[in-house]
Amino acid sequence: MYSLTRPVFQRAFLLTLLLFLSIASKGQIIFESGYFIDESDQRIDCLIKNVDWKDNPTEFKYKLNDSSAVKEASLQNVKEFGIDDGSKFVRARTLIDRSSDKVRKMSPVKEPEFKEEVLFLKVLIEGKASLFAYVDGNLTRFFYKMEADTQTTQLVYKAYLIDNTNIGYNNYFKQQLIMNLICSGVQFEDIEKLRYAQKDLEAIFISYNKCVNSEYTTYLDTPGRDDIFHMAVRAGVSLASLEIQNSSGNQRDNDFDNKLSFRLGVEAECILPFNKNKWSIVLEPTYQYYKAENTRETGRIVLGGNITTKVDYQSIELPLGLRYYVFLNNQSKLFVNVFYVADIPMNSFIGFTWDNGTPTSRLEMDSSGNGAFGLGYKYGKRMSVEVRYHTDREVLGNYRDWASSYNKVSLILGYSLF
Repeated sequence: MYSLTRPVFQRAFLLTLLLFLSIASKGQIIFESGYFIDESDQRIDCLIKNVDWKDNPTEFKYKLNDSSAVKEASLQNVKEFGIDDGSKFVRARTLIDRSSDKVRKMSPVKEPEFKEEVLFLKVLIEGKASLFAYVDGNLTRFFYKMEADTQTTQLVYKAYLIDNTNIGYNNYFKQQLIMNLICSGVQFEDIEKLRYAQKDLEAIFISYNKCVNSEYTTYLDTPGRDDIFHMAVRAGVSLASLEIQNSSGNQRDNDFDNKLSFRLGVEAECILPFNKNKWSIVLEPTYQYYKAENTRETGRIVLGGNITTKVDYQSIELPLGLRYYVFLNNQSKLFVNVFYVADIPMNSFIGFTWDNGTPTSRLEMDSSGNGAFGLGYKYGKRMSVEVRYHTDREVLGNYRDWASSYNKVSLILGYSLF
């Protein structure tokens, strides 16, 4: 049971994917104006590859100008680096507690278990009281430094196991802030209600710097991110095929022709707050249908001679997955989608009928999930087009003696509402 059109779909999609990767390999090297300070305290203005680091980096790539070769700098030879009007990182030799907050790995010790490390810390607030962040996977730690201090110190927060069923929390960071930030504009009660969270800590450090009339600079994450959520209408056509096979040997195997049908969906997209808005989570509820029939000879003249098999398949698909953008310029970008597709059939069946109109059997369709991969192009903030390939889907999951394979490729046009 194998459709001749499927290799065509797969080859076309593979060629498109290779073209996408070729463009992506050229389009993703985006260098922005920045600087770094080397071991001799010399400031070097340059172009830095800005990847909007989710985790604190240990190295970065830079060019001295547009035409020069790409070089690499790291913790070993850079004291500080930054992107103009963007992120700033400073090197610090400091004590850090990397205790896990996962129950299976959680420490039974309340006190922080410090180790000395050399890190690039991300500057959040810089003033008389400065705030820094360090992120490494699921680990997030905040650090502070007062103007008179020579060392950067971790703000201590730690979850720990009291016994097998209870978890305790070391909130010593509040005591650290009380000892350093109390002033007329920052009261004891303000600090007591703080969470160990970036927004809370940023707010209290800004309040303190204002309170003591200190000039300060903020390097907050992606200012003005008012476009993190998008909604779009997605309409298109699909070329689909279905194959069914019965293992009992009653000769009801069928390969149905490729059929063109329409699909209509609504897409919700949430842009993730890292890596320069290149990643997003996408959910796209979609109505789709496939209708086909064929007739074949059975040799049983008494029973009607021929049997007609009819497919009426309608469903709501729920693709959920990730999207990755490749920015070509300010107006256009490519994207690739990877989805898991759940499927909810609606009054869908495969029916078998003799020539004389007598039905022989009816199979109610019950589909399983499948994968889907899409490649697309978006122009401006509104218009998009995508080619999407779906992997095989089983649609007769309720029947032990039946196997099926539903396969399709879709051309989708999108219009963003906001």
